[in-house]
Amino acid sequence: MLKSGSDQRGGARSPQGAAGRMVAADHPIALIQTNSLPALVQRELERMILAGDLPAGSKLREIEVASMLGVSRGPVREAFRALEESGLVRLEKNRGVFVRQIDIAEADQIFELRAVLDEFAGRRAAHNATPAQAGELLALVERMERAVTGGDVDGYLEANLAFHDRIIELAGNAKLTFVYRRLVNELHLHRRAALGQSGIMSVSMREHRLIVDHIAARRAAAAGRALSEHAMASRERVHHTTTMTPRPTRKSAR
Repeated sequence: MLKSGSDQRGGARSPQGAAGRMVAADHPIALIQTNSLPALVQRELERMILAGDLPAGSKLREIEVASMLGVSRGPVREAFRALEESGLVRLEKNRGVFVRQIDIAEADQIFELRAVLDEFAGRRAAHNATPAQAGELLALVERMERAVTGGDVDGYLEANLAFHDRIIELAGNAKLTFVYRRLVNELHLHRRAALGQSGIMSVSMREHRLIVDHIAARRAAAAGRALSEHAMASRERVHHTTTMTPRPTRKSAR
């Protein structure tokens, strides 16, 4: 059951005090202390959507989600609204809430817009990034490479999202961050099938290393161009996968 709150009264304190009981930021206790209940519900639903546990097009029933997570319906309702703002679900009047489904035409539009934003972000990141921050990007590339070697699509995808999100953060533009994250969410399920295809991740890795090289060397124009070309190459890979892979029969959400 998900619970929130930060009331720590009434518990006996250890001699070492709070400093001796530090927990990681993603530890359940830390999450409960620093997040509201609707935010925790949103985070869990987002994880399930991005992992494919809640497939594109599926209907999310408020009462079922509340029961599954062990919470009341209010936090679930708030989480649905937040997920709509982030581009992961759509709310249809008198019909309910559905995980968004992106068709190829809409995905093309998103890729084209993302390529423009990526070029700007690459230029800004190359201008702003310190050597330590470039090292963070390289570490994420190495995580992706280990995932490729192990055939771990989920691990690759997690590191890939973190890599691109870090570049956006390094661009230092809050509005860009908000818009970009929504676009990435919308593309996620559409792109996921492509990553499982043989050789796709390896090709993408070469592009990621080139991007890091340009950012580390502070070659702003080259970094921007490499990111833009990477986005458009991703679009072509998704197109290829869509034409080569038969679409599964969609199950009724009812």
